Amino acid sequence: MSARLTSDFLAGALVRRVQAEGGFATVLARGDSTSGAILILTLDRGQNPQFFERMPSLDGGSMLAPSGPKTLNRESEATAYWQSRRERDRDLWVIELDIAGAERLAATVFDEG
Repeated sequence: MSARLTSDFLAGALVRRVQAEGGFATVLARGDSTSGAILILTLDRGQNPQFFERMPSLDGGSMLAPSGPKTLNRESEATAYWQSRRERDRDLWVIELDIAGAERLAATVFDEG
């Protein structure tokens, strides 16, 4: 049986991976360091905001799944969404990634975890 990596570890690995690839990554909200859910806001050059969330998969691992509103027209809508989620779940991590292929990079970090 393998040890499960903490949310704090995975969040840090994700930020470092995106920065190493030349992108911008920041933790907008810190959740529970051990097992907090991770919500990711992806952007590509500040445009096309989308949310993804780390979720358990049927094989016992984890996967990245689309989350939140399908269409966000303004940055304020994205902010309102993740802040509303945080009000209901104080253990939630929120991480912003601004890099082409952000979803792919995030998925690789979670696959390794």
